[in-house]
Amino acid sequence: MEDFYINITSQEESYDYSYITSNYIDDITNTRFIMYVVTCIIIGVGLPLTLVAIYALYSLVRNDHVAPIYVINLLISDLIQLCFLIVEVAPPEDQIIYLIFSFIYLYCLMVSVGFMVCVALERYLVIACPLWYRFRRTIKISVVVCVLVWILPLPSVLIFLFWVHSKTSLIISGVFLLLPLPLFIFFLGGTLKALSATRVPSEEKRRIVGVLVLVLLIYTLLFLPTVILFLSKGDLSNITLSNVSYTFVKLSPLADLTLYVFMRKGTTDKLLSSVCCCRMDSNDINSPSV
Repeated sequence: MEDFYINITSQEESYDYSYITSNYIDDITNTRFIMYVVTCIIIGVGLPLTLVAIYALYSLVRNDHVAPIYVINLLISDLIQLCFLIVEVAPPEDQIIYLIFSFIYLYCLMVSVGFMVCVALERYLVIACPLWYRFRRTIKISVVVCVLVWILPLPSVLIFLFWVHSKTSLIISGVFLLLPLPLFIFFLGGTLKALSATRVPSEEKRRIVGVLVLVLLIYTLLFLPTVILFLSKGDLSNITLSNVSYTFVKLSPLADLTLYVFMRKGTTDKLLSSVCCCRMDSNDINSPSV
């Protein structure tokens, strides 16, 4: 995928590689080896944990909980991404098959961003519009939204498929991935503003805020470098940005697993209690004995 990731960001530009030295080639080889090891770790850790999280969240859906449906679809898109990483570690001989998997991987990246928006929107509605959310939330509506999220990224991927060397395709995909950023900020700000006026239990408030902050952090840290790369029309001369952005995107399936932690009741309180206990122990150690 490293080659594909660079190829889709090299826009009809020609470079003279005669200046490449042996040290430069060694650096590239070492970088590829490090990325290979990181990919293997992500697959080994993420694949079983994602399957377990999907099964656990599915049990909540059977109890008529709507919220986990979006997280389940997010984890399914992550599962497909992990399957591609397996193909990347052991690439097939037929390059056409590899290229097809590459486009599927890009498609699932956009789908995962879409479901992150759904998770943030759902958490925002719990606080900002509790009555509307209580009477309008149904599994049927959630399923329709999920179908739409799976369909919407298709035009952008088709643009990549037919105009893979076009700068326009990069800009369109970059804009598509950038659109959720103001939404995440709005959902978090609106939720914090409406917290005092809602009657949602304190534990639920902490879980909702924790999910919104987590979604914003995942997007900002892991997806934003790729957005910058796409909007800069894939400057191939900046190989460091290409490698870093792709490595961060690879980590998104592991980061999405933390959403499962915040979907479980009592988890946020336990984490906050642990932090408070650590702070109290630190204060006790630093305080002078009388």
